[in-house]
Amino acid sequence: MGFSDLLDSLGGLGTFQMLQTALLLLPGCLFSCQNFLQNFSAAEPDHRCRLPSPDNRSGAGDLTGPVGARDLLRASVPLDAQGRPDRCLRYPRPQWQLLLPNASAEGLVTEGCLQGWVYERTVFLSTIVTEWDLVCAKKPLKSIAQSIYMTGLMVGSVVFGILSDRFGRKTMLFWSSMQSAAMGVCVAFIPSFVGYCLFRFLSGIALSGTFLTSICLAVEWTPTQKRTVVNSFATYTITVGQIVLSGWAYLIPDWRWLQFSTSVAFGIILLYSWWLPESGCWLVVHHRLAEAVKNLQKVAWINGRKEQGAKLTPEVVTSHFQEEIANTKSSPFISDLFRSPAIRKTTCCVMFAWFSSGFSFYGLALDLQKFGFSIYWVQIVFAAVDVPSKLLVAFGMVYLGRRITLISFLLLGGSMIIINMFVPSDLAVVQMILALLGKGGLSGSFACLYQYTLELFPTEIRQMGLSSGVFGARVGSLLAPLVFIIGNYVPILQPVMFGLAPVLAALSSCFLRETRNLPLPETIREIEERLVSLTYPSPQKGSMA
Repeated sequence: MGFSDLLDSLGGLGTFQMLQTALLLLPGCLFSCQNFLQNFSAAEPDHRCRLPSPDNRSGAGDLTGPVGARDLLRASVPLDAQGRPDRCLRYPRPQWQLLLPNASAEGLVTEGCLQGWVYERTVFLSTIVTEWDLVCAKKPLKSIAQSIYMTGLMVGSVVFGILSDRFGRKTMLFWSSMQSAAMGVCVAFIPSFVGYCLFRFLSGIALSGTFLTSICLAVEWTPTQKRTVVNSFATYTITVGQIVLSGWAYLIPDWRWLQFSTSVAFGIILLYSWWLPESGCWLVVHHRLAEAVKNLQKVAWINGRKEQGAKLTPEVVTSHFQEEIANTKSSPFISDLFRSPAIRKTTCCVMFAWFSSGFSFYGLALDLQKFGFSIYWVQIVFAAVDVPSKLLVAFGMVYLGRRITLISFLLLGGSMIIINMFVPSDLAVVQMILALLGKGGLSGSFACLYQYTLELFPTEIRQMGLSSGVFGARVGSLLAPLVFIIGNYVPILQPVMFGLAPVLAALSSCFLRETRNLPLPETIREIEERLVSLTYPSPQKGSMA
C-alpha cells in the first residue's frame, strides 16, 4: 500500500481536499492577472506629437478640437496612410499652405516629436506608455519589459522548486506570497522605467513560486486517482483570472492603482497559508514523522474519519510510504532526461511542444489591441474560449488518445494563425474569430500537455520531466514579446513565427508514444524495454522465425 492509499482511507477527495483545492482559486487567479496585466497597464492609447504652446493640453479634445485647433493640427502634423494625424512625426513649423484645397504634402521636411506626445485618455487615464512615452522609437521597450517579467517567471520556477523541496511547500507558499505582494507594490510606486522592469522581474520570480507551490501542496494532499481533477481545476483558474482582470482594469483605469490592488490581494493568501498543513509526503521524506502524523490526523478529522486518524502512528505512516520510496530513484539528475534513447526523444519532443504552446499562446494573448475593439471585451472573449477548448481536450484524451488530441490542437492553433495572415485588415471580425480559434487550440494543447507529460515519464524522473516542459513554455513566453519588436520592422515575420512553431511541434509529437489506458511507467528501464519490444517484436507462435 502506498501513501495514496493512506489518503484514500482518510477520506480521499474529502472536505479537506475540496476546501484546499478551492483555495487554489486565488493564487491561480492572481497569477493570471499579473501575467496579462500589461494588456492594460501597458495599453497604447491614440496619440500624436505635442505642438508648441498653446497646444499643451491632453485628451480627446486635442485630437478633434474646434476648427482653429484642427487647422493648426493639419498644418503641423502630417497624415498617415489612414488619413489620421501621424503618431510619430510633425513639421518643424506649421505648413499653412496645406489648408488650401488640393494642397500636397509631398517633399515637406518632418521631424520627430521633440516636445513629447499628446495622448487620448478617455479609456485609460494612465499607462506605462503614457507615463514614460513608450511609443515610436521607444515602443520596443514595452515588449522588453514583458520579456523581463517572463524571465522572472522562468527563474522563479527553478528557484522556488529547489527551495520548496528543501524548506517545505507551506513555508515557500507563505514567503513567495509575501514577496509577490511586496514586489508588486514596489512596481506600483517606482518612479522610473528601469526600476519598473527590475521589480517586475522580482515580482515574476515570487509569483511563479506562489502558483507552483500552491498547486504542489494541493496535489500532494490528493490521492493519485483524483489528481487529474486538481490539475484541471488549476488550469481553469488561469481562465478565471483573465476574466476577472478585465473587470478589474475597467474599474481601475490608472495603471499604478491597478498594479497596487492586484498585488495587495496576495496578502489574503498570507492569512490562510498558515492554516494549511504542510505536505505529508514532504514531512515523511524529511523524517518529521511526528508532525506528519499530526497533520494527517487533522486531515482525517476534517474529512470525518477521526477514528482512522486516531490509529495513525509514525510506523504506520512509514509503512504506507514505502511504495513511494521504492519507486523513486535515489538522487535522480537532470541528465537522466537525456541519458537513454527513448527518454531523450520524449524529452526533446515534450519540451518543444511546451515551448511552441507558450510561444504562440502569449503571442496571441499579449497583442489584443490590434483587433480595434474594446480591450476589456476582447480579453473576456479570449479567456472564455478556453472553457470549451479544455472540455474538448478532456473528451479527446478519453476517446481518441493523448497523442492525436495534442497533435490536433497544436495544428488548430498554428493553422489559424497562418490563415489569419491572408485575411484583409478591414475584416477585423474575421481576424478575431480566427485568433480565438487559434488561442483555443493552444489553450487545449496546454491542458493536454499537463496530463500527457506526467504519463510519458517514469516515476523516478516524472517531476523533472514536467519541470523540463514548463521550463520550455517559460522560454517560449519570454521570447514572444521580443517577436513583437521584429514585427514592428518586418510585420509578416510575426504571424509566420507564431504559426509555424505549433505546426512543427505537432509533427514532432508524432514521435511520442500513446499512453491512453496504459499503466504509468515506473522506471527508465521500463520505458527502454517498451521501445525495444515495439522496434523488435517477439516472434509469433508458429512462425518460421
